[in-house]
Amino acid sequence: MDIADLVEKALCELIDAGRLKAGQILVVGASTSEVAGRRIGTSGSEEVAAAIVAGVERARERAGFFPAYQCCEHLNRALVVDRLLLERYPGLVEVAAVPAPKAGGATAARAYREMDDPCLVESVQAHAGIDIGDTLIGMHLRRVAVPFRPSVRRIGEANVTMAYTRPPYIGGPRAIYTLEPANQ
Repeated sequence: MDIADLVEKALCELIDAGRLKAGQILVVGASTSEVAGRRIGTSGSEEVAAAIVAGVERARERAGFFPAYQCCEHLNRALVVDRLLLERYPGLVEVAAVPAPKAGGATAARAYREMDDPCLVESVQAHAGIDIGDTLIGMHLRRVAVPFRPSVRRIGEANVTMAYTRPPYIGGPRAIYTLEPANQ
């Protein structure tokens, strides 16, 4: 399998496990350097970035989520999103920058150039996420993250870590978390 196929396969597994719905946010953190077997931030690859974005796009077409591509620390880990996301989630704060391979990261830069109406937002509270190469996406996930172990554990030389989120449980010993069907 090539990079795009592996990304798509991992995301499809995550979508199923986390029951991701159309319109929800999925954060993507990716180090093309790590995929290529180099230290993070040292050897960005436009070719690897294109493959990652292609795999995400194929999974997005299947499930209808909004991808949010995390930039590197040079852009304070802002996220590339489609402007439609700002309308859907009005609490998001737009920031001004255009990611480039050396300031934002190759994957975020590629995503920005491929989207119809891209913009950057300061942060999101995503419903799920994929981290390719230990880029630390946790700050962009909702509060209760559930780790998910996909069958795809590495893409190239990069570790793959994934999570989906769930609402926090509240209550105590008498709390009920699912509605049982009524007796007929």
